[in-house]
Amino acid sequence: MDDLDLRLLDEFQRDLPLCPQPFAVIGAALRLTESAVVDRLIRLRDNGKVARVGGTVRPNTAGASTLAAMAVPEDQIEDIAALVGAEPGVNHSYLREADWNLWFVATAADRDDLGALLDRLHIASGLQLLDLRLVRPFNIDLGFRLTGGLCAMPSDRPPLPYQLHPGDGALLHELSAGLALTPRPFAALAETLGRDESAVIARIAVLLAAGIITRLGVIVRHRALGFTANAMVVWDAAPEQAEAAGRALAAHPGVTLAYERQPVPGLWPWRLYSMIHARSRSEALVVLETATRLPALQGMAYRVLFSTRCFKQTGARLRRAA
Repeated sequence: MDDLDLRLLDEFQRDLPLCPQPFAVIGAALRLTESAVVDRLIRLRDNGKVARVGGTVRPNTAGASTLAAMAVPEDQIEDIAALVGAEPGVNHSYLREADWNLWFVATAADRDDLGALLDRLHIASGLQLLDLRLVRPFNIDLGFRLTGGLCAMPSDRPPLPYQLHPGDGALLHELSAGLALTPRPFAALAETLGRDESAVIARIAVLLAAGIITRLGVIVRHRALGFTANAMVVWDAAPEQAEAAGRALAAHPGVTLAYERQPVPGLWPWRLYSMIHARSRSEALVVLETATRLPALQGMAYRVLFSTRCFKQTGARLRRAA
């Protein structure tokens, strides 16, 4: 991977140009031809550094989603991870250093479908499952810079759900799956949807402005790019502490995600979550140590769950299979 590859990944994780030929616009910025940009993205996708070029959709707007965990015995990890990964609605799946060691994100068209997915996994595995529903996000962007020093992520802004129209589900599903890496990706998307290219571009612009699409650009695979120390830190925040602590974490340089989820009484008391993506454990722990000194988090109990394996990483599934 050369310097132009790195610029392509680092500078275009968001704000993909909303025009018929976005890769030509990117090429002009990088002094590359349109075909060179497309070829680089195809190569980076094929070698595992890029997941897709497309959109990320705000959780629980166009569909229903949750974070779930299972306590899997060591000798069953491969089989249970394969079982979980075989579900089309599971888009992220990781092994973490904890008793509750297999973590995954599940997305479905609606809450009924999501509940059915979790029930299938519970019955098929015979294992108890934590269903950790999102209460509120503080930072869900994850498009952090790959070069330079630590910086704070953009703050979350309230979405405008009234802007979501009945026909948007299919559009969001396709954007989550990824655009075609062709000179006119929005034309290819419009053909798939049976719509007009200009209408598709205009609709994407509305959904971005409404905060329903949270990011449109190059979605990278951080672990493949050297960010191998992925720490999920859970905090024992009381309900009345969660907002101030969550906002403080979201604004802290080096924290890449922050959100509040429903705890599970008697099993999982942790309410507040933050993510740190770093190149080494020591680097991640420095970010954590400085976070613990934030006034809103001083004295708050926490646990660190480093991931050790990534089993699956895809875009969210936002509609039922045909």
